[in-house]
Amino acid sequence: MSAATRPDWATIPNLVTLLRFVLLAPVCVLLLDGPDTLAVVLLLVWASTDWVDGLLARLLDQTSRTGAIIDPIADRVGLAGIVLSLAIADLLSWAALAIIVLVDLAMAVLATGAALGGRISVSWLGKVRTFVLMGSVFVLVAMAAWMPSLVPLAQVLFWIGVAMHTASGIDYILRARRAPAHAPVAAEPPSPR
Repeated sequence: MSAATRPDWATIPNLVTLLRFVLLAPVCVLLLDGPDTLAVVLLLVWASTDWVDGLLARLLDQTSRTGAIIDPIADRVGLAGIVLSLAIADLLSWAALAIIVLVDLAMAVLATGAALGGRISVSWLGKVRTFVLMGSVFVLVAMAAWMPSLVPLAQVLFWIGVAMHTASGIDYILRARRAPAHAPVAAEPPSPR
């Protein structure tokens, strides 16, 4: 089926994104039970789907409007679920979860329209934030499983990611507010997909 005849949602990258949704429940359950090697491996697989779906979208020329919408939703829901699980497991502060959720809600309300309309693009701060935040979660889970004495260092790295998440959220909202109402940006689409 050619790109012209297949439905927008029927792509391999979108299948990978759906896999991210499916993997979220087992990852969260494993984290609730206390991180172990299986939790570390499954979290790594879960996180890698975000990179894989974007890579496949570009390599296979299967970018889609559906992918541009569900990819960031998978990221936000996944991060919130994992941080919630780590807060319940007493590895992260509930305040961190509250900040992440509040920033995401503010972005959803104040910047989603501009992003979906192509009036703002993914920023470098947003990309670095995602790397630091997800990297710190992975390091935290790995340290909890293998070197518990280093958990406090991973928690500090996570708080740096939370600060970057907040700064990135404010940046997206400000750029969305300044963006002309009907002028799409010429550079990048709202999502790498």
